[in-house]
Amino acid sequence: MLGANANILIVEDEQSLHETLKLNLELEGYDVTSAYNGAEALRHCHNGYFDLVILDLMLPAIDGLSVLETMRLNKMDSPVLILSAKNSSADRVAGLRKGADDYVTKPFELEELLLRVGNLVQKGMALQQAKNVADVYNFGGHRVDFKSQTATLKNGDIVELSKKETMLLQLLVSNVNEVVTREKILQNVWGYQVFPTTRTIDNFILTFRRHFEEDSRNPKYFHSVRGVGYRFTP
Repeated sequence: MLGANANILIVEDEQSLHETLKLNLELEGYDVTSAYNGAEALRHCHNGYFDLVILDLMLPAIDGLSVLETMRLNKMDSPVLILSAKNSSADRVAGLRKGADDYVTKPFELEELLLRVGNLVQKGMALQQAKNVADVYNFGGHRVDFKSQTATLKNGDIVELSKKETMLLQLLVSNVNEVVTREKILQNVWGYQVFPTTRTIDNFILTFRRHFEEDSRNPKYFHSVRGVGYRFTP
């Protein structure tokens, strides 16, 4: 099933909506944990990782934005989908700035919500896979520090990496010698808020080649696979 082995935390205090979400997610094959207030949600997040957190904003005691902010401050990096009746652009921007990965307003179409859930769950699983890559990775005389978002090149130069560059490089390294499709890159690096063009991803790869390849026109490490994606070969 689509949701096999994926864990989702629903944080919603409206009983009927909570039960409807839970039932439909379980029918999709997800394992679902329930929380009805902010304190309960944070306790669950502290005790374990979730492939997705579906978070209402208007919660008793601790509101959803405070829950989200606390999660991010404590390095809880589960993808978060905000589900809220607040539908102004200011509310959406506030949620995304606090670290949400997607924002859906009530009422919503169930089919659309399940599609967004599936996309974000894939992102969450990829994040966990990327964690298996050490904070420091060495190849070809270069040293990449994912934690500090820097690379020390073999000539001694230090390069500052942007967050997106770091995420993309970590994704390629975690799938060493395998082709990473453009779709997977879009899901796991950019999410589904804004789709970059294919050219944008190409430009990131060109930047990696300028930094790490001796001859950027004949790359040894960062390969393009026409019509499919990219492969990192150390």
